[in-house]
Amino acid sequence: MTTDSLARFGATRSDIRARHALLTPESHEWVTQPDWPGAELAVLVSPDMGARLSLSLVRCPEDAAAHPAAPGLARFVFCLEGGAALSDGTGLAPESFAFLPPGCGLGLDIPAGSRLAVFEWRFLPRGEVPGPLAGSLAGVPARALRGDDWLKVQKMLPSDPAFDFEVNVMSFRPGASLAYVETHFMEHGLLMLDGGGVYRLDGLWYPVQAGDAIWMGPHVPQWFGALGRTPSRYLICKNYNRSPMARA
Repeated sequence: MTTDSLARFGATRSDIRARHALLTPESHEWVTQPDWPGAELAVLVSPDMGARLSLSLVRCPEDAAAHPAAPGLARFVFCLEGGAALSDGTGLAPESFAFLPPGCGLGLDIPAGSRLAVFEWRFLPRGEVPGPLAGSLAGVPARALRGDDWLKVQKMLPSDPAFDFEVNVMSFRPGASLAYVETHFMEHGLLMLDGGGVYRLDGLWYPVQAGDAIWMGPHVPQWFGALGRTPSRYLICKNYNRSPMARA
């Protein structure tokens, strides 16, 4: 059933549970926000569902802007389509990214037709807060995960303990999968970029495809297997470099 058919008959693939969620395009609610003049946001993951991070999709029917994040919040921007420019002049093209630490004062100018994925979280400092960082996914090495060359990971943020977050792109050849069912104290926000497959969350198996988003809370058993004839990729974040006892 297509996205339009699902909406027409009052159906959705979205499934919101206490410890995980699948958020699919036919259920997106696009809203305006005062801090994003000219833009429309679909807030897919937020603390209201139990998460300690947010994941929003941003689309721009006209030229738009974004004010700096609220005090204490870090922001990670991944350009999906079009482009954007940080208020210091740094440009973002498709599959470029920027890490904006709390207090950096950097906003965004976004031309009409652009689309972004934006993570925000309450930053937990360890020593000096790192400065802003920008780059392109094309310049990030792709490394085999645990020796499996059918499964590659690109890590966009440094492993330096000053960073309390990790944002990666995971790439799977058709038929590749995670090596085992993971369960850990870190939570994830995820956006499918290409392809599709099956995602296990707790004891449920969900068919997923490009455009779907997922929230995985702490200690949720999780596993992904790629299906189809084309590679699958997803953008994924997690809290990192901090004790499970640490709280913002």
